[in-house]
Amino acid sequence: MDQFHNVSNAFLELGKGYQEAIEDITKRMGAGMAKFILKEVESIDDYDEYCHYVAGLVGLGLSKLFHASGLEDLAPDSLSNSMGLFLQKTNIIRDYLEDINEIPKSRMFWPREIWSKYVNKLEDLKYEENSVKAVQCLNDMVTNALIHMDDCLKYLSELRDPAIFRFCAIPQIMAIGTLALCHNNVNVFRGVVKMRRGLTAQVIHQTKTMDDVYGAFFDFSCMLKSKVDNSDPNAIKTLSRLEAAQKTCRESGALNKRKSYIIRNEPKYNSFLIVLLFIILSIIFAYLSANRSSY
Repeated sequence: MDQFHNVSNAFLELGKGYQEAIEDITKRMGAGMAKFILKEVESIDDYDEYCHYVAGLVGLGLSKLFHASGLEDLAPDSLSNSMGLFLQKTNIIRDYLEDINEIPKSRMFWPREIWSKYVNKLEDLKYEENSVKAVQCLNDMVTNALIHMDDCLKYLSELRDPAIFRFCAIPQIMAIGTLALCHNNVNVFRGVVKMRRGLTAQVIHQTKTMDDVYGAFFDFSCMLKSKVDNSDPNAIKTLSRLEAAQKTCRESGALNKRKSYIIRNEPKYNSFLIVLLFIILSIIFAYLSANRSSY
């Protein structure tokens, strides 16, 4: 708060259209977050409402700022909201262990309506004896997040400005990639699960057009789909949502003309194996040379 005058001065230097968008969203976000200081996330509706206040409204605010700049048409609120919810739900899923271990009090954002199907207390998911139920609950949470994929693809497909497009698209690809890593992965309850830096750099470098987005969503959906256990209680719903997104990607026509993106890379060989192969070939060559000279 000591530096708030800098925020205020910067705000007052903005154009009226930007000020109105920021003022509106900030008021609504503050009121919503205050509501959840005392309110627990009980139902899936509560979960969606909480994510709306902390992230969906950011999506709405950014859409208003893009429109105020004259660079984009004003996106529908439902699509803007989904953009925020997809990112926020991914973060909540990935950050389970950090949030539950928060001192002095746990942060609990997973809705009781979901986790109570598997354990008696949310913190029970982190214990090794509950690993099977924990992973089933995790998959339930991931499946809930996947419902926003089609809205995100539709929102991104309507953007025109290249800089705004990349600003919006890269986090969404990171989100579907993170969900692919988290799904059916007990390590979410043991430590940090996140995309490798090299893959992150690849996403940032290669995401330039909507074709790149369709390709990335398709590839990460394939990765996630390959991890679905048919015995999982949510398997049918998970597969249905993945296949719906994959259908959208296929129907775009982008998959037929794209370069390989995440999964379909040319094979990369471990440097140790290359060195080992070189040593073996050297030994064989030396052996053959010795035999040749003895004749």
